[in-house]
Amino acid sequence: MIFGFNTDVKHGDTIYHVQSEARENERLLQTQVFVRGRCVGKKATSYASKADATFGDTQKEQQLREQHRLVLDAIREGKLEQALDRPEPEVLAAAKELDVQWLNSNSVLADRNLIMQLRVTEGGSAAPGARLTFRFARPGASPFYTQAVADSGGSAEIKIEVDESTLPDSSLLVQANFEGRTATRKFLLRRAE
Repeated sequence: MIFGFNTDVKHGDTIYHVQSEARENERLLQTQVFVRGRCVGKKATSYASKADATFGDTQKEQQLREQHRLVLDAIREGKLEQALDRPEPEVLAAAKELDVQWLNSNSVLADRNLIMQLRVTEGGSAAPGARLTFRFARPGASPFYTQAVADSGGSAEIKIEVDESTLPDSSLLVQANFEGRTATRKFLLRRAE
């Protein structure tokens, strides 16, 4: 299984978040580019014609890593639009996108615990039973992993004991799986002001 790649890259005054993942159900290697949490474009490569014993996880990961790097290089060179696909609007409208939303981003720390409330949706509707895998990375410690399952409204909550002073250097990677679809999001954390 390929978990995916997430990279922040700056060009000019803009910070781009580039997220790549293998969408197993659609047999796509997809790279999405976000600016301030909004998707500004995608690059997708189908591997449906290659999906046999000779095109396994190693080959998918290598091709996904190369696609991710090409998009990063395009951003650095100021040529992002040339690297992105231009799908027709009706194709985008027909695609059911899996999404992970952070519901309580303004209030997550209580009694030395990081409490995150998330909601998983597919095409704007709740994704009940979606499985969420969390990877919490913090300085001076091994990554911490945990899982949760979304309730009937697509919501899930995790609670992790943290030292608030490490939050500015910590990040949380969340992967949601629902009916063969996956979505991965990276959340940066910061200390309360």
